[in-house]
Amino acid sequence: MNQRENVMAVYRGEQPDYYGDLMAAVDFILDPLFVQDALIPQDGKEYRDSWGTVKVFLPGSPGPHPHLTSENVVVKDIEKWEQQMVVPDIENLDWTQARETAAQIDRNEKLACFFYPGGLFERSHFLQGVEVGLMNYLEYPDETAAMLRVIADHKMAYIRKVAEETHPDIIFYHDDWGTKQNLFLPPQVWRDIIKPLQKEIADTIHECGMIYMHHADCILEPIVEDLVEIGVDIWQGVIAQNDIVKIQALTKGKLAMIGGIDGPKIDMENITEEEIRKEVRRAIDTYCPAGRFYPSIPNGVCFREWNNEIFMDELSKYGREYAQKHPIA
Repeated sequence: MNQRENVMAVYRGEQPDYYGDLMAAVDFILDPLFVQDALIPQDGKEYRDSWGTVKVFLPGSPGPHPHLTSENVVVKDIEKWEQQMVVPDIENLDWTQARETAAQIDRNEKLACFFYPGGLFERSHFLQGVEVGLMNYLEYPDETAAMLRVIADHKMAYIRKVAEETHPDIIFYHDDWGTKQNLFLPPQVWRDIIKPLQKEIADTIHECGMIYMHHADCILEPIVEDLVEIGVDIWQGVIAQNDIVKIQALTKGKLAMIGGIDGPKIDMENITEEEIRKEVRRAIDTYCPAGRFYPSIPNGVCFREWNNEIFMDELSKYGREYAQKHPIA
């Protein structure tokens, strides 16, 4: 099997040649809006993105990030969000680079994956600040839901445009709904405000003939059955702090997952080679028996070169060995 065939075998619950990270089998098409917003100088100065959020790119940091104060946030008063929020135009974007990249992907060998960060929850706190945004979900649920309705409509229109321009196999949608300890919002608040809109987004992705892969490298255990109801096809970023075996039982094979290897546990100084290899084997042995599982580090790699070489070597060797020794009936 080539890379595409192998990861799709796992996706369909069929026998693969090996178990490994699905992300190794994708080629990315970058979101033109994201590229436009991310191309700011790495000088620590403030710049506004297409939604008006102030961002800075500090020297030495991996990328730009929001730099919000009570004075520079876009939505200063949730009751006046309609006057304060400006929705980016999607009609005049330059799709040339995205189309060219998409055309160069060998779809027989790889999956074309459109990188689409900044989901509903993330955009809501980018516009208001985290603390105020979280409080507004609780104190002003109607206003927050109305604001997210407009953001969701923009996202669905954009997804249709993405499909028209580049025809991806996968939409790689980002929205971190929690931390390593818990969800940011009470589950019922998430269900009342975010879930209905996220279902519409999922439906749009599927109507356009694409796989919906959702990135959230955090705790999502309390809402995993909701993910299935929404229509999430693949959850990328499954951290080991979730009870993954329990989640696999709850979702009954309806949710493919990528992750399970505890990256921070093995991406450290003063760790032995065997300890790294042991963690990789633990994840494969524990989570692959349920099927539709791609063992990986949720963020993809170890940042320390020596650690990453060992991690990748063990994943390649043991992922293949496990597949050969445990054939799917």
